[in-house]
Amino acid sequence: MQHRTVGELMTHNVVRAPREMPFKEIVELLAENDVTAVPVVDGSGHPVGVVSEGDLLRKSSGQADPSGRVPIPHLEAWERAKAEGTRAEELMSAPAVCARPEWSVVEAARLMAVQGVKRLPVVDETDRLLGIISRGDLLRIFLRHDDAIREEIERDVLGRTMRLAPSAVTVDVREGEVTLHGSVEARSLVPVIERLCRSVDGVVSVTAHIAHGTDDTHGPATAT
Repeated sequence: MQHRTVGELMTHNVVRAPREMPFKEIVELLAENDVTAVPVVDGSGHPVGVVSEGDLLRKSSGQADPSGRVPIPHLEAWERAKAEGTRAEELMSAPAVCARPEWSVVEAARLMAVQGVKRLPVVDETDRLLGIISRGDLLRIFLRHDDAIREEIERDVLGRTMRLAPSAVTVDVREGEVTLHGSVEARSLVPVIERLCRSVDGVVSVTAHIAHGTDDTHGPATAT
C-alpha cells in the first residue's frame, strides 16, 4: 500500500519570518498571507521556532484592562517575556517541533498530539526548511473518493497482500466507511484484514461480516 507522505501533503511555499522581524511586521505577514502561524528561521534557513497568533496575543492579554473590570492575569516568567517581546525570536514558541517529508500521516499526527501543536515545519536531512504541514493538511486524506479507497483495498489489501480470490471478500465504501462481506479459510485472517483496511488512507471505519472455515485462534488443550 502506498501511504500519502508528509512531503505530498505539506505546503511547499512556506511563509517564514527571520529571527529579527518586528512584532508589527509579523502581524502584517500573517494577515497578508491568510495564515495563523509562520516558522521562524535563522540565516541558514533552519527553523528555530514557530510564531503564531496565540504567541502574539500574549501582548494584549498581559496588558491592563482599560475599564478596570478584568484583573491582569498572573504570568509565568516565560509568558511575561513573550508578552514583552518585540521580535520574532522573542515571541516564538521554541524549539521548533519538526517533521520529515518521508513521514506518514500517522507519524505526523502522533507528534502533533504529543507535543500539543497544530502544525509542523518540515525539514530535510540538514534541517533546512522544506515546507509546513498542518492538522488540516493531514485531514485531506479523508477527502479521497470512495471508489479510490475501494480499489486500493481490493487490489493491495485483499489481492496482493492477503492473496485472496476476487470473489472471497467484497468491499463496499460509503463516505469512507468500509463494509466487508465474504468468507476466508481461517478465523485468524479476519482481524488481519480489518487492520490492513483501517490503515488505508481515507478509511474512517471498518465493519467486517466475514465468515471463516476453521477456527485457528485457540491453541492446543493443556493437560492437567
